[in-house]
Amino acid sequence: MAKYKVLIADQISATGVAELEAEPDLEIDFKPEIGAMPDKDEQEKVLAGMISEYSGLIVRSECKVRKSVIEAGAGTLKAIGRAGVGVDNIDIPEATKNGVVVMNTPTGNTISTAEHAFALMMSMARHIPQAHNSVMEGNFKEGRKAYKGVELYNKTLAILGMGRIGGEFARRAMGFGMKVVAFDPYLSASRAKAMRVELCETVDEATEQADFITLHMPKTPETTHMINAERLANMKDGVRIVNCARGGLVDEKAALAAIESGKLAGLALDVYEEEPPTKDNPLLAREEVVLTPHLGASTEEAQENVGIDIARAIRDTVLNGTVVNAVNMPNVDETTLAEIGPYLELAETIGKIAAQIAPANPDTFTISYSGKVSDIDTKLVTRSALKGFFEISAGEGSANYLNAPTMAEDRGISVTESRPAEPGEYTELIEIEIGNSDDTTSAAGSFFGSLPRIVKIKGRSVEAEPKGNLLLLENTDTPGVVGNVGHVLGENNINIAHMSLSRNKVGGQALVVLNLDSTVCEATLKKLEEIEGIQGAQTVSL
Repeated sequence: MAKYKVLIADQISATGVAELEAEPDLEIDFKPEIGAMPDKDEQEKVLAGMISEYSGLIVRSECKVRKSVIEAGAGTLKAIGRAGVGVDNIDIPEATKNGVVVMNTPTGNTISTAEHAFALMMSMARHIPQAHNSVMEGNFKEGRKAYKGVELYNKTLAILGMGRIGGEFARRAMGFGMKVVAFDPYLSASRAKAMRVELCETVDEATEQADFITLHMPKTPETTHMINAERLANMKDGVRIVNCARGGLVDEKAALAAIESGKLAGLALDVYEEEPPTKDNPLLAREEVVLTPHLGASTEEAQENVGIDIARAIRDTVLNGTVVNAVNMPNVDETTLAEIGPYLELAETIGKIAAQIAPANPDTFTISYSGKVSDIDTKLVTRSALKGFFEISAGEGSANYLNAPTMAEDRGISVTESRPAEPGEYTELIEIEIGNSDDTTSAAGSFFGSLPRIVKIKGRSVEAEPKGNLLLLENTDTPGVVGNVGHVLGENNINIAHMSLSRNKVGGQALVVLNLDSTVCEATLKKLEEIEGIQGAQTVSL
């Protein structure tokens, strides 16, 4: 009799199912009809009603694993596997709270997505879908006259985001004789040189010289509508844009206006701000637009890869505790985890701060351990710091304890651990310094008793809670600055939970760190920057 049961609640490849069914200690229930249920509330009830029988659960994007499902499986459910990259359909905090490992397959669809994005670019350049329709409709001669395309050869391609997919796209573009420029604030100059791409310091520097643009960035508050009306206006006339990454990176209304004005010659989308797009979406009526229904990962090979990868991951976790591609915890025994758990959480938080204050295109990542923490095996702690760093830079769900070092290597970032010989001012300290040959910055954390605290930012001593919303203000140390800051925040109904002020000398330079109860919008940030004495204002989200 099988020891453990695994529920497959979404469609995965037959090979993946067979991998699991071949294990005599596993009993497999293949029920893809659960993921296909249109009513997600009803789906939640069905899952919650049966999950207590299962040690493992496999889903794709259609199955929503909410809090009630995880609570119902508490004590039995060991692992949830997502056959794909994004894990936003799984309540990860609740899974972590209940000791459930959440895993994904971050590399299984790399080639598939890169090839699909490239196919869209080709289709857009040569009007393939429109020309096909003209032949099908009997308008052969008219189609020959109407659909004159452009060549890729000798054109400039801007790639926004040079992770694995962006890198694969670049290799294909260079094979077609394109000049490739790239923007990725986490790609080092040495790695860009090795990849034979020209690294740009800003999005605008890349997009303003481009004939074609392809996006391969995560969706974050900073990247949402990164292709907007202002940026489109500064591009070349006749530019063409591809988005196979995340809906919302392109402002669709602004893109439509640019198409209507003739500024944008083509737009190819596989992902949308509203998915599926509504029938009255005006982009559907434009001949300049090529659209596909989220097909980036829809190849036989990709479906095979993610199905097999997640099946093996669930099998190994359920049967022997080996964890592969975990997004919420490392593979350690309970005793070790109890010892290093607080350090893992603190290091991940410092990594997130470092990512948001880092200079563009860093190539060094140094993590220093002082005091008691330096006496333990810190390999997993360093991985946790890298995981936090890349969750910000590459998008949530992309980084985990296993692939974070590889992500650093792929971007040309050298990772170093150090243990200073001289004792510091704290009984224990974790500090991350990140930079390049031109600029370096840092963040550090410690414990006050059992409470974690951020104690250094940009080399200045501070004290801040490592959670929620932080506001960093660099200013001259003159009377009235902090009062004016409080006035602006008060006007915008933003409450200060905690404040720390650090200065290098009386009347010198100061750093103010504020824990806030809510986020600061761009308009408020600009108002803060306009205060006399403020040299810089920056938000950090944890």
